[in-house]
Amino acid sequence: MTVNELNAIISSSKKAVFFGGAGVSTESGIPDFRSPDGIYMSKQKYPPETMLSHTFFMEHTEDFWDFYRNMLYCPDVKPNAAHFKLAELEKAGKLTAVVTQNIDGLHSAAGSKNVYELHGSALRNYCMKCGKFYTADEVMSVNGIPECSCGGIIKPDVVLYEEALDDDIVSGALNAISNADTLIVAGTSLTVYPAAGFIRYFGGENLILINRDKTAMDSAFSHIIHGKVGEIMEKIKL
Repeated sequence: MTVNELNAIISSSKKAVFFGGAGVSTESGIPDFRSPDGIYMSKQKYPPETMLSHTFFMEHTEDFWDFYRNMLYCPDVKPNAAHFKLAELEKAGKLTAVVTQNIDGLHSAAGSKNVYELHGSALRNYCMKCGKFYTADEVMSVNGIPECSCGGIIKPDVVLYEEALDDDIVSGALNAISNADTLIVAGTSLTVYPAAGFIRYFGGENLILINRDKTAMDSAFSHIIHGKVGEIMEKIKL
C-alpha cells in the first residue's frame, strides 16, 4: 500500500479509528518494549516483565518504583507528527477515536479529545488506601516509595500484568472500533492481550497496518505499510 492510497482511504472515511502501540511514541524518544533496544532487553535486577506485574509491585514496591522512574517516566517528551496528525484528523471529522496501549499521555497533549487509554496513564497516580490522586511530578520528586498524606502507598494509574483493564474504557474502545469504517493499527506487535484482540471487533472494509516490522498477524490486514508511524502519518493531506 502507498501513502497516496492511505491518504485516499482516510479522506473518504467518516468514522476512522486509530489503534496504536509503543511504536507510535518511539519517534518522541520513548523506548518501546520488545525491539532489540527496547525496555524488555535492558539489564535489570529482575526481568523487566516481572517488574511490571501486580505481584512485584506489592512485594517489591521500592524496586518497582526505582525501575518505573528510570525506564518508564519520560517527563520531557513531546508529541510527534503522528500524534499531531491524529488530532488534526479528529478535528476534521475523519477520526472518531484513538485507542492506545501507551501510558505517556501524548495523544491528549497533541490535542486529541476522544482517547481511550487501555493501559492507563503515567501522568496519574493514586493512593491505594484513600484514593487521592497525585500528579507525576509529585510522586517522581521523592525518593523510594511515594506515600500519601494518609500514609497509604501511591501506585501509578497504569494497568500492570495480572490486572484487568478498565471496563468503561474497554467498552468505549470496542464500541468505537465496531462502528468504524476504517481501522488503522499502528506501532504494535499485536502480541499483548487482551488489547491485541480488539481488532476482531472491526467489521469495516479497510483494516490498515502501519508498522516498522512485520507482525505475526500481517495476513489479517487488507492494507499494510512498513515504516515509521510518524513519517507516514505526517504525509497525510486532506
